[in-house]
Amino acid sequence: MRVERHETETSTWEVARRDPLPQLRPYLLAGAEGWAQTRGAAPHLREVPFPGVPLILNLGASWQIEDARVDRTTRRLQSFVAGLSTAPAIVQGADAWACVELRLTPLGAHRLLGVPMSELANQTVELEQVLPQTRELGERLREARRWSERFDLVDSFLTRRLADSRPTHPGIEWSWHHLYNTHGRAPIGEIAEALGWSHRRLIARFREQIGLTPKLLARVIRFDRAVTAIRASRVRGLAEIAFECGYSDQAHLNREFRELAGTSPTTFRAARLDSGGIAA
Repeated sequence: MRVERHETETSTWEVARRDPLPQLRPYLLAGAEGWAQTRGAAPHLREVPFPGVPLILNLGASWQIEDARVDRTTRRLQSFVAGLSTAPAIVQGADAWACVELRLTPLGAHRLLGVPMSELANQTVELEQVLPQTRELGERLREARRWSERFDLVDSFLTRRLADSRPTHPGIEWSWHHLYNTHGRAPIGEIAEALGWSHRRLIARFREQIGLTPKLLARVIRFDRAVTAIRASRVRGLAEIAFECGYSDQAHLNREFRELAGTSPTTFRAARLDSGGIAA
């Protein structure tokens, strides 16, 4: 486990990270992260689409979420989960806050939550609505005093829940990995042909177990690759990034950012915070 502590004239915060257990790696895009701010301004963040399902186990004050994905409704939530999306959400916290964040693969989220992922697409919902068992987990997390204890609790919960879940259809599992590993460039028609499925069957399976159609998922994967490149460097040219990520030109990248992130790539890059988040 790694813990980074940061202190400036205006804020104090820390982030803890731990690699996932081997049996959990297929279901997570990254290891669990624990975040805590004890002093500073309330975070006001722009969360953009990525090919995963964020799950927040809250340890402190509630979060205000303006969801641009459906109707721009603003709500206050404690622990929450958000399905795959094609539009940004604006998240605002309190001056002091803490949480554990998981980034599940879509198939991991389907197994963990046990609901059709189409019901969560482009939505953020209170976690207990779809997974009531997390109420007790949340209470135990708030009682724990060390990040190692909290990660142990989360790992134990995930391991038990996933062991009891129904396995993913092999065709969808292969399709997900193929699309993800080709950075969203694999032709959808070739995927359907390789499986011996019609386009209609492929789309129906994707909506149930992933949440988006294969075409939309591929689009989000390409966009996420561009987001990662822009976050990693303040000097790389946008035209170079557009070409690398499969866009026809920089204008194409600009259009995707306006639609999926609600802002331009230049503004997005300038809004990067020291924590790695993006200011809204």
